[in-house]
Formats: sequence, structure tokens, C-alpha cells
Amino acid sequence: MKVLLDTHIFLWAVSEPEKLPVSYRSILDSLANECLVSSVSISEIMIKCSIGKLDCPFNPVEEVKEAGFELIPFNGEDALPLKDLPFHHRDPFDRMLIAQSMTRGLQIMTCNAKFSAYNCSVLEIS
Repeated sequence: MKVLLDTHIFLWAVSEPEKLPVSYRSILDSLANECLVSSVSISEIMIKCSIGKLDCPFNPVEEVKEAGFELIPFNGEDALPLKDLPFHHRDPFDRMLIAQSMTRGLQIMTCNAKFSAYNCSVLEIS
């Protein structure tokens, strides 16, 4: 299974795995799954660090590699659904991740209930 990690899931996975639901930890640990981190998440982390909303004492790109995740770019095709995406949620980073998951047919791993309002595949917490 290919899974796109929401930004907070990526941060928890590399720095506070105890915050992750057990079912998510199992998916992240399984070699059968491809865990993807979007360049959108790296952008979100860096912007939030620059304005003091987040402390990130590590290089997130290096952490993606060390965790065995795959870093994927956000491209023009990924952006196309943003035009018609309803405003159930106004966070631009989350909206980009939702659009990217829709374009690429990926499930999103998130603990953000607002993602369920969109026509994207959200990985259920069990």
C-alpha cells in the first residue's frame, strides 16, 4: 500500500512515535508499505519554523531518508484539483496534500478529522 503522510504524522513518526495510533505505527513499520512524504510537508515545516510556530531541530529531508520514507514532489498536476476543492478546511498545506492524494490515488494517513470531508481516501484509525 502507498500512503501519503500528513505533516504531523511524519513529525510524530520521526520524533514522537508514541503519539501515533498503534494501527498507524504498524503500517509505518511494515516493509510491505510505501510511506510517502510530500515536499508540501517539508515546506510547511520550514515555514512554521521560520515564524516560530514549530521547533524542528533536525533536517526533515534527511529524516525522510533515515526513516525509510520516500520524498515526493508537488507538481503542477497535483495542484489542478485545488481550483475545485471545496473550502471545508482552509489550511493551504492540508489542501495541497489532499489534492496531491487525489491526483495520485494515494491514501492519506492523518489524525485530522477535517480530511474526511473531502473526496480523498483517508486511512482509517483502528
